Amino acid sequence: MATAFAHATNALGATIQSPPVWGWHGRTLSHRTNHPQHGDCWLRLLSLPEQKAGGKLWEGTKQAHTTFPAVRKPALHALHDRAENGYAYRAELTAYVDASVLSPDPVLRHELDLTNKWFTTIRTTLSTIAATPTDRTAVRQEWISRAVPEYTGQPAPQIQHWDCAHGDFHAANLTHDATLLDWEGWGLAPRGYDIAMLYAYAQLAPKTAAHIRCEFAPLLDSAIGQTALLVVCAELLQSASRGDHPELTPKLRALVEECATPIADSGSVHSQAL
Repeated sequence: MATAFAHATNALGATIQSPPVWGWHGRTLSHRTNHPQHGDCWLRLLSLPEQKAGGKLWEGTKQAHTTFPAVRKPALHALHDRAENGYAYRAELTAYVDASVLSPDPVLRHELDLTNKWFTTIRTTLSTIAATPTDRTAVRQEWISRAVPEYTGQPAPQIQHWDCAHGDFHAANLTHDATLLDWEGWGLAPRGYDIAMLYAYAQLAPKTAAHIRCEFAPLLDSAIGQTALLVVCAELLQSASRGDHPELTPKLRALVEECATPIADSGSVHSQAL
């Protein structure tokens, strides 16, 4: 990864300005950089086995750049692809975002003082994303049918209402000025999936979680919202079974119990109400 990153910086004309930042399980490597044309930038290197390059994760940032021009996100300046020793590497040069992220990792462990302006921007962002037509998929019914019973013990819901979602909507991908980062996994998901993920990941900061719940009560207190929350809990419990964020598991189990009443997916909450 370090060698591939050095190739990318040379190819793109960027200069490293910060220590390395490793992504989940070392799949990405990023540095703050300086570029002679674009100034302060963020250079992120994605690595996949060569036969998997070109799929959803590979194209997510590039496609989001053209699909969501009105959404607050880092501008994409350039891409650089390289393959070596059976692995493919994609370097994404984006604008550097000065605002700090809400949390250094997805699990929110401290309380936040989120403003009304922040929630207004996030609500607009979610509505814009949800209303966007796409053939990309973030969450599949086949996975829901298998994972919800396995990891929650609850019957799998049959999702009737799908919206476009960011797909990784948590505090480590949101900044204090409501910029949304990391667009590789966006696509169709159960309605309300994004805000359900933010809420689930915030359970170790109960005041902030309650604030999120209050701001999005029409969704999260609806049958559709509870369905989305059940799906998110299944995803995070699956991740916990692999060793990620085990401290969140009891809170996720409590949320599953909350969702345990019979859930009838309906269209009563529309994407514009997010």
